[in-house]
Amino acid sequence: MSTEIPPQIQNQLAQLQQLQQQAQSLAAQKSQLEGMQKESEMALEELQKLPNDAIIYRAVGELQIKVEKEETITKLNDKKETLTLRLQSISRQEERISKRFTQLQEQLQQAMGTQAQ
Repeated sequence: MSTEIPPQIQNQLAQLQQLQQQAQSLAAQKSQLEGMQKESEMALEELQKLPNDAIIYRAVGELQIKVEKEETITKLNDKKETLTLRLQSISRQEERISKRFTQLQEQLQQAMGTQAQ
């Protein structure tokens, strides 16, 4: 009985590790985007409470720029929509990675079972 792992199984193990790293990276991105989305929602809620003639400033780099309430609401809604689309994309990527991970695990189990015999 040989203890050496065949190249095919080594390759599948490497793919599993790579998928696991991709999944972790996506989870971190998703968490960051969810935080940004929550911030946008909270800012929109606060803006809705303000009177229409309220003075609003937006940070642009090191500067604070005076902006109109409606312009700010539009920009925040656009940002929120973009974040939602990015989150949906990440969720689809996570699903694909999860399916591929499961397939590779099954293939590895079959290969290891076959090799043990």
